[in-house]
Amino acid sequence: MNYRDNPEVPHRISFGYTCRSPALSNMGKSKQTGNHNNGKKKNIAKKWKTKRRTKDLDQIHSDMKPETAAKLLHQEVDYDVTGCAQHYCLHCARYFVDMRSLKEHFKTKVHKKRLKQLREEPYTQAEAERAAGMGSYIPPKTIEVKTQPTEEDMD
Repeated sequence: MNYRDNPEVPHRISFGYTCRSPALSNMGKSKQTGNHNNGKKKNIAKKWKTKRRTKDLDQIHSDMKPETAAKLLHQEVDYDVTGCAQHYCLHCARYFVDMRSLKEHFKTKVHKKRLKQLREEPYTQAEAERAAGMGSYIPPKTIEVKTQPTEEDMD
């Protein structure tokens, strides 16, 4: 039995007086508890982390292959994407408003760090098996990665 259901237990109300009625002690309180989302607890931190998620390095390595790189660098006009999908940084997987902002991006620390990360060969299943003891360890190879050429540099 709950202490509020017991008539012998005095109950306090907001004025500081004691009252024996449990109905009066709950006066003014809402019976609904929670935050109106039907008991679901949403993980806000996870939502924030995935909001600005970029492509992984192995996905960017596959984008750097010549046939896919040509498609990404010469996309048709898409008005839903920043800069109408005409100014794309292949290494950072980002769209830019115009050629000037893309060239400024090439000089930033963020782009240079990404180039440095992309120098290492992507992790493969064969490398995972060697690390688990199924073969001898071979260190990953370094790949030469340069900033993509722009249309003005090609002319």
